[in-house]
Amino acid sequence: MNPIITILGPTATGKTRIAALLAKKIGAEIVSADSRQIYKRMDIGTGKDLKDYVIDGVEIPFHLIDIEEPGKVNTVFHYQKLAQNVIKDIQQRNKPVILCGGSGMYIEALLKGYQSTPIPSLIFGIKGDRDEVRKRITTRLKERLENGMIEEVQSLLNEGVPTEQLYKYGLEYRFVMLYLTHYLDYNTMFQKLNTAIHQFSKRQMTWFRKMERAGFEILWLDLAWSEEEKMKFLLTLSKQHFNENFPK
Repeated sequence: MNPIITILGPTATGKTRIAALLAKKIGAEIVSADSRQIYKRMDIGTGKDLKDYVIDGVEIPFHLIDIEEPGKVNTVFHYQKLAQNVIKDIQQRNKPVILCGGSGMYIEALLKGYQSTPIPSLIFGIKGDRDEVRKRITTRLKERLENGMIEEVQSLLNEGVPTEQLYKYGLEYRFVMLYLTHYLDYNTMFQKLNTAIHQFSKRQMTWFRKMERAGFEILWLDLAWSEEEKMKFLLTLSKQHFNENFPK
């Protein structure tokens, strides 16, 4: 049976890039474990960063991104079923699976479904110094606001996505929508959104620690490591864990 490798971590830790590098090395396909990237035309606010899936000019196959229309309600159960079907298809094509994302609830629900089966699973996480993570979050937020996130939310409003639904689609859509509907000025929106994302990052780490207490072993990479150091860590431990099941 082909392995399932999970790469998780809080926001702004570079999970997608590392997952794509590993996928290219071992011929894997990536399954997104993000509660919002499932929606079309919600790109900047959800941090899809599709360019990260291109390594040395080769696009790494990815799944569960851009498959639903904005406005549709997604649930953990719905995601679990979609992901199980995608993983089954990938494995039937004799390829490894890399599950990548920061939605701890989605990752845990999916992996729990495999705990009683012989499918091997190995979980890696990326974490770093809190000050460095905070710096990366703020820098990324500024870049997104300057590069079309406000226009993206305005476009969703223009096509009729209800404000109540945007409010539920997460912090970026909630606060930018409040700015666009004149409930917040720009500076207040930025400060509140920046603070909220920092708090969300802490909650993500709390969820991952809860997974560890529940029996999931997470092998942690340091955010400060170079890409070469991260890849050596991933490849060495994956080969040790999967032995003959791991791609050459």
